[in-house]
Amino acid sequence: MPVDLSGRRVLVTGGASGIGAACAEKFAAAGALVTVADLDEQGARKVAGPLGAVAVGVDLADPSFDARALAGGMDIVVNNAGIQHVSPVEEFPEEKFRQILALMLEAPFRLVRAALPHMYAQQWGRIVNISSVHGLRASAYKSAYVAAKHGLEGLSKTIALEGGGRGVTSNTICPAYVRTPLVEKQIADQARVHGIPEAEVVEKVMLTEPAVKRLVEPAEVADLAVFLCGPQMSFANGSSFVLDGGWTAR
Repeated sequence: MPVDLSGRRVLVTGGASGIGAACAEKFAAAGALVTVADLDEQGARKVAGPLGAVAVGVDLADPSFDARALAGGMDIVVNNAGIQHVSPVEEFPEEKFRQILALMLEAPFRLVRAALPHMYAQQWGRIVNISSVHGLRASAYKSAYVAAKHGLEGLSKTIALEGGGRGVTSNTICPAYVRTPLVEKQIADQARVHGIPEAEVVEKVMLTEPAVKRLVEPAEVADLAVFLCGPQMSFANGSSFVLDGGWTAR
C-alpha cells in the first residue's frame, strides 16, 4: 500500500547522492515537500530540480550552521549525511575523528532539537536516522564511523522515549554496505589497510559477513525510510530496522 505524505515537509541531509538522493526521490513521489541539504550544493540542486524540491548547501560539520532555519518547520527529518575514513586507531587523524562525529552525531542532534517544537505542537513527527550495520557491530579501522553510528542509535532511542507520547517517532535504518559513492571511495583505503588488491575489496571485505552476497541498493533503504513514516508503522518507535543480508544474525 503506497504511503501518502502529501503536504508533509521533509528534510533529507546528504541528499546530493546515494541514499539521500534516493530518499529525496521516494519522499517526493509520496507527495512530500522535500528539502535536499548537502555540502555539495550543485549536487543537491541537480537532485532537487526534477522533484520540485528545495536545495540547500550547508556544512553540517560546521558548528555555526543554523539548525533552526534548516529544520525548524519540518514534519520529517531524515538524518543521512555521512563521510568515512579508514585508518588504524593509532594513525587516525584527530581532526577527522572530530569532523565525523560532528557531522554524523552532533548535527542529527541539533536538527532534531530544532524540529521537535513544531512536531510536538502538531502532535506528529517522524525522525528517520540512517544508521548502519556499524551502529550494531564494529569493524576494524573505522573507529570514528562506528562510534558515531553507535551514538546515533542511542540518540534515536532517547528521542523515541521522549517523543513517543507526543506523536513523534524515531527509528534507525541499519544497512550493510550500500552501492553509494561513500562506499566506492573507501575501496582504496580498505585495500591498503587489509593488504589486498582493490579488485578484491568488495568480495573479501564488504561481502564477507552478509549471507546475501550483494550490495544494498539505495532505493531499498529509501523505500523503508518512507514506509516508516506511513500510518502502517505508527507504532514503530525506538527500533533499529536492519537491512544487512544476515550480517547481524551471526
